[in-house]
Amino acid sequence: MSIPDKVRIVEVGPRDGLQNEKGPVIDTAVKVELINRLSDAGLNHIESASFVSPKWVPQMGDAAAVMGAINRRPGVVYAALTPNMKGLEAALRAGADEVAVFGAASESFTRNNINCSIAESIERFQPVLETAIKEGVRVRGYVSTTLGCPYEGAIDPTKVADVSSLLYDMGCYEISLGDTIGTGTPLLAKRMLEAVAAKIPLEHLAAHFHDTYGQALANYYAVLEEGLSVFDTSVAGLGGCPYANGASGNLATEELVYMLNGIGVEHGVDLDKLIDAGRYICRELGRANGSKVAYALSEPSP
Repeated sequence: MSIPDKVRIVEVGPRDGLQNEKGPVIDTAVKVELINRLSDAGLNHIESASFVSPKWVPQMGDAAAVMGAINRRPGVVYAALTPNMKGLEAALRAGADEVAVFGAASESFTRNNINCSIAESIERFQPVLETAIKEGVRVRGYVSTTLGCPYEGAIDPTKVADVSSLLYDMGCYEISLGDTIGTGTPLLAKRMLEAVAAKIPLEHLAAHFHDTYGQALANYYAVLEEGLSVFDTSVAGLGGCPYANGASGNLATEELVYMLNGIGVEHGVDLDKLIDAGRYICRELGRANGSKVAYALSEPSP
């Protein structure tokens, strides 16, 4: 297949990026400002919050307040993670444009994290999907451990295809394929995508590759060559990988945008404004910017 002329970037920094931040809970106003800056930069699909128990994910305890305070731009999708009915109901009250559920391609990963089988975990999502669709809200499905598992190692692409097709058949309009521990390499990414695309139309698939071993950008390019056109990334490389100690998580959105600019693929994002958004949140968090592009384009020291 040929490289698409246009892609859609799903910005996951405000949710997947911030949820694992250590230290004090980030102020609601800071999260809101980040989301507003991201939409101003041209990102039109922003994963903004997670409606989960603050006991388990303290950084997402103000999800409703965040969703209620953002400056909603026309044409921008403000999405939220909703792992169960309680989360869905809260997200609907907060005005989420789209919700998401998470599955995994690894049986061991599923059992170790939520103490049930893959089949049981998928079954739990049925009422969430039914209710969301009835309310006119689209549901995105995430499949983790698609290129490797911290317990099982390599994952058979047919397992990824099976889980993905279950979520798709249940009503998820799009399936995001996640390399949770970032061990994937380009050829493995292509083979995995090929297996899934045999069951689900390519236009309903997305990639969510972590950069633990520095392979994410290469993996994105590999599936871009196969015709995939939806990519999940995080501004300033926010986020870590809880299953690989000391490792980075999401690829910086700045890196993907820079690459797309270089090969002439349309994406609608202003790189300068995106870099400013990344610098803003890193200042607020008191952490180094995880984007090499932002570092390369920084103002020289006097």
